[in-house]
Amino acid sequence: MAEATNKKPNFFVRTGRRIAKWFREMKSELKKVVWPTGKQLLNNTLIVLGAVIVFGVLLFAFDWLAMKGVSLLGGLF
Repeated sequence: MAEATNKKPNFFVRTGRRIAKWFREMKSELKKVVWPTGKQLLNNTLIVLGAVIVFGVLLFAFDWLAMKGVSLLGGLF
């Protein structure tokens, strides 16, 4: 009997091809990325740091007020 010529490759060959294809596609997609300039990066970093500081102060103030409110209520009972 003649063997089939379009025999499916083994698991390791198929997996190797899939991994190689994934790396090729990843490289292709990374070429499309538009990286920020140094000035944009600095500006965005400063905005994020400012927002973190503002929200940190607001969270601290809310926590402090809540603590004072709870201790005031605790003193009543």
